[in-house]
Amino acid sequence: MSQLHNELKKEFQLERLILFSDAVFAIAITLLIIEIRVPDFHENVSDTALLQALGHLTPKFIGFIISFLLIGLYWSVHHRMFGFVTSYDARLRFLNLLFLFFIVLMPFSTGFYSEYAGSELFAKQLKVPMTFYVLNFAMAGLVNYSMWRYITNPKHKLAEPPIDIQVAKFAKARALLVPLIFLMMLPVAYLFNVMYAVYIPMLIPIVIRISKRWIAKKHGTPNKIVHRK
Repeated sequence: MSQLHNELKKEFQLERLILFSDAVFAIAITLLIIEIRVPDFHENVSDTALLQALGHLTPKFIGFIISFLLIGLYWSVHHRMFGFVTSYDARLRFLNLLFLFFIVLMPFSTGFYSEYAGSELFAKQLKVPMTFYVLNFAMAGLVNYSMWRYITNPKHKLAEPPIDIQVAKFAKARALLVPLIFLMMLPVAYLFNVMYAVYIPMLIPIVIRISKRWIAKKHGTPNKIVHRK
């Protein structure tokens, strides 16, 4: 009876951790749009003026869309990851909290980067907003990779049954792709031109698709992912 009580208690605590994480993701992804202010005209308002104002907001909308998709991707990965987890410890709790720290920071880094994007970013070759933005997303990706490494290690006994070796390899390889692609923006921006660096995140879905095929061809298709529920 005591063992059953402990198992139910641990499962309840794990549910709390997952629900808290989901709430943080939901708030962060909602805050992204708050950074985009509605054009405010007290006089001389016209369709032409409104279209021009929306045109000036284009860099912010692009930053919003990219960040929305990436936060959504990280939420999906987090959901998949904790589908394997049947137990947790203090280290996993810390890694999860650190991961959420960088998720919460994304609305600010996106707003900071988008504010100086566009012609001003290209004309003045501003690198600080881009660097802050890149490091934010790269750190989130690296912590995500660390969680995958920790969870997939059988000696920690956080996933029962243990995660298939091929599934673990595939998950860890994919977890590294996003931060590595983002970090590529910095040498391109500092050594060549900021304008070229801006378009590098567009490579993410292409590289993920190519790497998925390559890993499947080299190591075999990972076993079907089975979630805890």
